[in-house]
Amino acid sequence: MKKITFLTLLLVSFTSFYGQEKANDSEEIDAADNNKWTLELSVGQGKGVRPYKVGYYSSDPGTFLGKPQANSFSAGARYMFTPVVGIRSLLHYNDFKNIPDNGSKEYEMQEIGLSFEAVVNASRLLGLNDLTSRFGVLAHAGIRVDRMKSKTKDEFSYQDHNYNISEYNGGIVIGLTPQVRILKRLALTLDVSVQNNYRQHFNWDGSYSEPDKNLNGQTVTTSLGLSYSFGKNNMHGDFTKIRPKNSGDLDGIEKRLGDIETQLDDTDKDGVPDYLDQENNSVAGVAVDTRGKMVDVNRNGVPDEMERYLDTTYTTKEGTEKGMVEKLINDGYIAAYFDTNKSQATNESTEGIDFILTYLRNNPTATVDIVGHADEIGKSGNAGGGRRRAG
Repeated sequence: MKKITFLTLLLVSFTSFYGQEKANDSEEIDAADNNKWTLELSVGQGKGVRPYKVGYYSSDPGTFLGKPQANSFSAGARYMFTPVVGIRSLLHYNDFKNIPDNGSKEYEMQEIGLSFEAVVNASRLLGLNDLTSRFGVLAHAGIRVDRMKSKTKDEFSYQDHNYNISEYNGGIVIGLTPQVRILKRLALTLDVSVQNNYRQHFNWDGSYSEPDKNLNGQTVTTSLGLSYSFGKNNMHGDFTKIRPKNSGDLDGIEKRLGDIETQLDDTDKDGVPDYLDQENNSVAGVAVDTRGKMVDVNRNGVPDEMERYLDTTYTTKEGTEKGMVEKLINDGYIAAYFDTNKSQATNESTEGIDFILTYLRNNPTATVDIVGHADEIGKSGNAGGGRRRAG
């Protein structure tokens, strides 16, 4: 009894760690990464509810809780196929006795059993894990087989209570297990289970039951225990936050939307998004076509709007078309560009080159200085661009 009391106090003492644990409760993981295995230990009170021979019973009718006693022990393992559904197997030991001074005759029935049960994480099923990562509830149901052995010593004859005689019984067990996580991997549990036997010849006092009660028995067990979850994740498998299955799709959609937003950027503010803009450095205020290229109907290499402006401004003030053209060249409006490791100018640059050639043909005595800029990507010595200066 001292060992039982010590074990119970040890279980309760783990609750002192509750306020010390500061796990990252909001972190989400994939279902496949959740811890699947859990070890379970418990100690509590088991009572044979029925049947009994007249004069024998389990509780003390004069007390509120019937004088609870630690006479039920279990140990086993649980495996969760998904974060919601799993199975478990437990090995049980019960030692049913009358409570001293409760008015019942003395009896003792020892029982060793093995159960196989389906387990449902009711907290996840009902969405309660979204509200708290400390508390949860498991539901379980399955079959259980026990070997009963009478240890009742009748004062007249051992045979009346089948002393040291054993038999097997079996039935269905169902229960609920509220639990609270006290450490990252450790939880404190409180289980309440009801077992209905459909094969039981003994009364719980060891005598044979009456024919109308034969093959029918019931027990109720209330126990306090610990469950330890192990696996690659550093959090108890019953309490982790599981990432929704479609979250990856949502991340992909968000990324694609971000890419679209980037493509819709308009660097030169000409009204044509960058992914369609073939001339992403058009002069502000100059009309462009649907491809983002500045409109040049006469294809002389000078945008029409700029040409009209320059013609009006510089022809009037400087008096000659030649001065306007030289101004365009000297101010860098005419340039040729080359792709990396290419010696041929880009298609867009041919119009500017044609403009220079036209100027030189019309002005045989004119010269131009060619200025080149090194390519930042290519090897040293490669020319990546050029600008002409008329003289």
